[in-house]
Amino acid sequence: MTDSAPDQRPAAGTAPGLRIGTAPDSWGVWFPDHPRQTPWERFLDEVQAAGYHWIELGPYGYLPTDPQRLLDELAKRDLQISGGTVFTGFHKGPEQWDRALEQVEKVATLTRAVGGEHIVVIPDLWRSDATGETLEARTLTDEQWETLAAGHDRLGRLLLDDYGLRQQFHSHADSHVGTHREVERLLALTDPRYLNLCLDTGHFAYYGGDSVALIKEHPDRIGYLHLKQVDPQLLFEVLKNDVAFADAAIDVMVEPPAGSPDFAPIIEAVAAIDPEIFAIVEQDMPGVDIDVPLGIATRTREHIFGCSPLTRIR
Repeated sequence: MTDSAPDQRPAAGTAPGLRIGTAPDSWGVWFPDHPRQTPWERFLDEVQAAGYHWIELGPYGYLPTDPQRLLDELAKRDLQISGGTVFTGFHKGPEQWDRALEQVEKVATLTRAVGGEHIVVIPDLWRSDATGETLEARTLTDEQWETLAAGHDRLGRLLLDDYGLRQQFHSHADSHVGTHREVERLLALTDPRYLNLCLDTGHFAYYGGDSVALIKEHPDRIGYLHLKQVDPQLLFEVLKNDVAFADAAIDVMVEPPAGSPDFAPIIEAVAAIDPEIFAIVEQDMPGVDIDVPLGIATRTREHIFGCSPLTRIR
């Protein structure tokens, strides 16, 4: 496959493919600033070199936060922003609203200013991603579920009404919303006008979830994709030995196509729902050597575009 192949559109009469992109996470970026992370200028250069057009903002403050400067840097490399990310803990109580709002005012303002369409919302983990320490119970009470859902409906309404952005909830390893049943419960408790899913194929598989089954069961609740694969054999070791996700991520989230799930049926199922949905490659590699991500990102793009014709760069 040549580098120009992914730009080819499907034949006339067929639906266009999903918009494939990547994210700072695929370069090992978890924090706004860290001495071991890829510098942001190099990240943008390598995204372009790897053949992508769409990216996420990543942690707020990693990329320039001045909208015009960021737009200029993106334009130099023919890149665009699909969305930003915020972190929430609504199950903990009403005081979490102010924390969420503080993030939203910065992230949503920047996302809208540079043309993004979505805010990916990641719930707080019950286990520290820094130390592996258990912070709270692994499951929520009925009251906490109600508080969680009400907070996300309120957030989604704010994002839509004030910023024109869509909330896409990201189920996550070591969080309270990770299994199929937990995702189902969240969807049942929330308003589809204000919350849909950023279906992360790797995190959903982390707890045995079947992405294609979830897509077929809830086609109207799939708003965004993170494409990622997990090593199914190593995963059993991780879960059996209760290894913190932050410690396991760089090993258990593997370069496609070495893991599961297969991307082709997921891409095809989501493209049939809405071919404008973003499918962002987000391979968790915290602490990775900065010379590693470019090769993985390039090969992953080539693999994805070789999986299905229902994919596109723009």
